[in-house]
Amino acid sequence: MRMALGLSYNGQAYSGWQSQPSGRTVQDRLEAALQQFSTQRIATACAGRTDAGVHGLMQVVHFDTGLRRAPFSWVRGTNAFLPADIAVQWAQGVPDAFHARASATGRRYAYVLLESPVRPSVEAGRVGWIFHALNGDAMRAGAAHLLGQHDFTSFRAAACQAPSPIKTLRQLAITRRGAAAPGTAYWRFDFEADAFLHHMIRNIMGCLVAVGQGQYPPQWMHDVLAAHSRDAAAPTFSPDGLYFLGPVYGAQWGLPTRTAAYDWLP
Repeated sequence: MRMALGLSYNGQAYSGWQSQPSGRTVQDRLEAALQQFSTQRIATACAGRTDAGVHGLMQVVHFDTGLRRAPFSWVRGTNAFLPADIAVQWAQGVPDAFHARASATGRRYAYVLLESPVRPSVEAGRVGWIFHALNGDAMRAGAAHLLGQHDFTSFRAAACQAPSPIKTLRQLAITRRGAAAPGTAYWRFDFEADAFLHHMIRNIMGCLVAVGQGQYPPQWMHDVLAAHSRDAAAPTFSPDGLYFLGPVYGAQWGLPTRTAAYDWLP
């Protein structure tokens, strides 16, 4: 039978999602826990690979197994062997036609950025940080140039293995929430696209922050996009505040759209 799992994780301690010889990845830890619970070797396929330091609020994986257990058993049993910073949130049997990556029609991310004269402490590793004030209207005007289907080569990492740089960015929403300390605020950037290139969001964030600080006008975002060159864009921004919110699936699969982990984000 084919099972799907939804899991959340704090990515600070890991070298990203995808398995590596070091074993220090989220996939390695999950598959080790699944093997301990099931006493079988289990290989997983995920909805979207995350980089080192990036967090996941609803990563979705699927795997095939001959072991029949109730969904709650997969949740509790696997969690018993996972470290504290990774947790399976739900489990569900799915048809053999379901594929965690190929069945997704889109993917969603959020970036949480702290604007403060003082670096983060309790939020260290969980938020990006900027000490200059940001202009939200300028960033929103710049973001508007990126919406729709474009060649995102300018925001693509050199090591990106995607067959095409053409992606459709469906949403880039920017909201601000003031904090108690004067001159301090949390910014949230919500992204949704059919798919993302390697480092695409972090490269966009670097450009948006440059626009928000007044280093460039909003029109510059269009110029960077049109250049089709990574050299035209700002440096890649920190992974600390980036969260994979999860894939978008059709209703026919009957899968959850979120986890409880969502609720702490600003």
